[in-house]
Order: sequence, then structure tokens, then C-alpha cells
Amino acid sequence: MTSKSRWLAAGGVVIAAALAAAFLLMWKPALAPISPPAPNAFDAATRLAGARVVALGDCVVCHTAKGGKPFAGGLPLATPFGTIYATNITPDVQTGIGNWSLEAFTRALRYGVARDGHLLYPAFPYIHFTRMSDGDIAAAYAYLMTREPVEATAPANQLMFPLNFRPLLAFWNVLFLHAGAQQPDASKDAEWNRGKLLVDGLGHCASCHSPLNAIGGEKSGHAFDGGIVDGWEAPALNALGAAPRPWTRDQLVAYLRTGRASEHGAAAGPMLPVTRDLATVPEADVQAIATYLLSIQKPQPAATIGTANTREAPRSAEAQRGATLFAASCAQCHGPAAPMQSIGERPTLAFSTAVNAATPRNAIQMMLSGNGWHGEDSMNYMPAFGQIYNDQQIADLASYIRAAYSQRGPWTDVEATVTRLRKENNAR
Repeated sequence: MTSKSRWLAAGGVVIAAALAAAFLLMWKPALAPISPPAPNAFDAATRLAGARVVALGDCVVCHTAKGGKPFAGGLPLATPFGTIYATNITPDVQTGIGNWSLEAFTRALRYGVARDGHLLYPAFPYIHFTRMSDGDIAAAYAYLMTREPVEATAPANQLMFPLNFRPLLAFWNVLFLHAGAQQPDASKDAEWNRGKLLVDGLGHCASCHSPLNAIGGEKSGHAFDGGIVDGWEAPALNALGAAPRPWTRDQLVAYLRTGRASEHGAAAGPMLPVTRDLATVPEADVQAIATYLLSIQKPQPAATIGTANTREAPRSAEAQRGATLFAASCAQCHGPAAPMQSIGERPTLAFSTAVNAATPRNAIQMMLSGNGWHGEDSMNYMPAFGQIYNDQQIADLASYIRAAYSQRGPWTDVEATVTRLRKENNAR
């Protein structure tokens, strides 16, 4: 055999080995289906623990379509690569997880692999759920398997090529999935370790509050630097000291449990249902989350302290027009003399995270969409103005509240941002 022939043969062996490795990486075996466990197969304590786990993981938020049955899937999740529809996780045999064993359920949470072997898209945050303990996974399984079975098939995902070819997710997992339960840090106390587990694992906070790279993974070295979810800005969780009034532990606990914090504002958009879930879990869990989040703060320049009322400052033509609209539609609740300023510790707009943000995105979204009425739970209610005011008027309002209530500079391209966000919202 010549030297050239030997090199060709060696190259062929390398290529064949690479192809075999790729096949093994992409192929996952199906796990045997089971008959759905009887509801009484799980004791009450385990089901109760499972309710707590599922609430902390916000499972019902993502797996319930608007107007749909709880956990029955169908909710569209917009990504930069197309739309993914949440799956049915009720114990229905045909369309849900009724024939999944605990082993199959655990594999899905740890490795992102469905019972039949297909790879799950990372919109399902298994890269965080993998850190859950075996006990929490088993409890969540017990709770979900005792829900009402709902026959509901999610619409087909609408993803661009080649991302609609699921086996390629195996290579994404090599980069971003670090499987295994989280081990405690012996140098930290129990509350801090509990908070880290909830934030990094079950609560998957970084999934929303971190920027993504070009292939949809959380950008390395930028965990908790802030992200975009469903058109809303998820603020940086490591810059809580940069708020006009730096967050305290008590304020953070109150916000996470009630959706409202004095001197900061009210939860809205994708965060509002998260706070409703956290209101159902033991306060100690939320305290642990707050303790951990406050431990990961980056050094910040001294916060600019907002004023309690409007400030007199030169205003643009847009802000002047906005002042008239504010007096007509907003001052009754947000003006300096409004009763809401003194009842229930509702914060002034001067302390609002949205008003003091680097971009007008959340302030605009709040004006466009409002916060819906939830019966007795109406503390965060705000009417939507998207159908009342046009893009220029919404932009004028945003320009006014920035000029009147924030010590920071004016926003730019406000009207263009309104037009873009309205279009995106209408497409969802």
C-alpha cells in the first residue's frame, strides 16, 4: 500500500468514526410506555410537594394556552427562529404524558429527551431543570400525573430550516447542557444554597433574564444581564442596585409574592403570572430566591435618586403633547395628588423600573397592553391604551413620563419602537 493509499484509508476511518459518533449523539432510544398510574398511587404528601415544585417551575404558565385547560399545552412561544408550541403535560395517554414512566419524565428534565426518543427544543428549559433533585422531579411527576387528563394536540412548530430538524439539537446540547443535579456549596448557608437551586435550576430565571447568542443559547459570561421575552424586557437581575431606589430583600420578596413592590413598581407581561405562582409557595422559598439574587449583584455606579413627583425640566414637543394626554388619562392614578399614591403603597412613577430603563420597551408595552382585571386580585390592574391612542400618542406619553419622572436622559426612536412593538404584539 502506498503512502497516499494509507492516508486515504486513515481519512476514511476518521470520517466513518465521526459519522458513527454523530449518529450515536443524535439517536436516543424510546422508553417503554406504561399504563397511567392511578391517582391514589401517589400519597398526599408527595402530591403536595409536587404542587410546590410545579409552581416554582412556572409549569402552568408555559403549558397553558390562552383560554385553554391547565397544562394542556398549545401556548405559542415566539423565538428568533420561529414559533414553538408548548406540549400537553396532562396525563392524557394519546396527546399528553399519561404513558410516561418516572424514568421517561426524569430523562426529559435532565437531558431534554422525550419518551419516544425525540429531542426537545430548549424553549423547554431542561438545561436548568437538570439541576433539580431526584426528589423534586419525582414530586412534580406525581402532581402532574394526578391532574385532569386533557386530550389536546399542540399545533406543529413553525421553525426555519435547518432548526426544524430535531437531531441537530444534539450538537446544541453538547455546548449548553451540563446534566446532573446541583451540588450544594459547603461555604454557603442552607438558605443561599436553596436560593441558588431555585434560581439556577427549577426557577430557570436565566432563561428569560439573560441575553441569547446567535444559536439561541444563553450568552456565556452574561448570565442575568437581562433579556427579551415576548416583546418585554426582562431586566438584569445582577443590577438591582442600579434602580433609583436600590432593591432590598424585603422589597424583592414582596414583589415576587405579590407582583408589586413599594418604590419599584408592579409586575406586568410575562412576569405577572410568575408572581402569581410564587404567591402559592412557602415564603421561605421566595426569601431564599431573594437572598441568592442579592448575592450576585455586580458593582454599579451610584443610583440616580428619582423624585416623588414630577420634576420641572425642559421638555420636547413630544413630551409637551404627552403631558396633555397624561392629564387626561393617567393623572387620576399616577399624578402627584392621586389617591393611589398614598393607598396601598403604590409607587410613584419616579421609582418605576420601566420609566428608568435604558429603553422605552416596557413602558410602551404597559401602555399598549395594560394589566388585566383579575377579579378580587385587582391590585395591579391598569387599562390598556393600545386601542385608544395611536403610535404617536403612545410615544408622546412615553416621552412625557420619561422627562417628568426620571432623572435619566430622554429615550430615542420612541415612536418607531411603538410601531414595531404593536406589530409584534398583533402577530402573537
